[in-house]
Amino acid sequence: MISAIAVDMDGTFLDSNKQFDETRFERIFKKLRENHIQFIAASGNQYAKLKSIFCVRDMFFISENGAVIYKGDQLYNYRSFNRKEFQNVVDYLNIDHNMKELIVCGIKSAYILKNTSDTFKEDAYFYYHQLEEIDSLQDLPQDDYVKIAFNINRKTHPHVDEALNETFKDTIQLVSSGHDSIDVIMPNMTKGQALTRLLNEWEMSSDELMAFGDANNDKDMLELAKHSYVMANSSDASLFEIANSVAPSNDEQGVLTTIEEKVLKHL
Repeated sequence: MISAIAVDMDGTFLDSNKQFDETRFERIFKKLRENHIQFIAASGNQYAKLKSIFCVRDMFFISENGAVIYKGDQLYNYRSFNRKEFQNVVDYLNIDHNMKELIVCGIKSAYILKNTSDTFKEDAYFYYHQLEEIDSLQDLPQDDYVKIAFNINRKTHPHVDEALNETFKDTIQLVSSGHDSIDVIMPNMTKGQALTRLLNEWEMSSDELMAFGDANNDKDMLELAKHSYVMANSSDASLFEIANSVAPSNDEQGVLTTIEEKVLKHL
């Protein structure tokens, strides 16, 4: 029996235009809640972004790749970096490697440098609805920090991810949400770890968990769930070996179709 469903967003729940069938989802969500099945959005995105997709409702949001959990609009649980260790990583990227286009993510807000390109800012504001522009990454606002996000330019910084991982191997973990989009997170602070914390609190087995994903940062979530689905559109070959099944693509609303066929039909 499935008691909880965890769903990645980009490339999984959302189609290529960042949309989903809202009417169909409302019908499905209502049925899930009537049957006490938890619905969890599990994403590398900021909570404010997830809330803009689903509005405030009776569901759980795993944001920032597992570091922050919200229940509805209430902060439920979070884990943050040691501030000094976090600053060392920021300085390594910003100063040592002269990388300016970093998104530094805290609980209160995400932060970017004022002196960055319009294209970068446009992308940042799309994904981070709570975002502040600051003068320096060496004088960060008071916040609890959970993630650094950046895109690697392989022409200018071909091996920065490898160097970063080697330099800070005991204090960080790198995950990718696709292509050269990198998130620097805490070790063992992933979507799968966040789901494990929730399952333990709910006294629920991973045999009761259904999960959907398409990228590297969904890997341990799919390893955890007995009912794991990789999206047909995924470009990560390893996920097809890990997941137990393949769901139709995100542009076919594969998550909603699978929930209807594998869960709702059996209620």
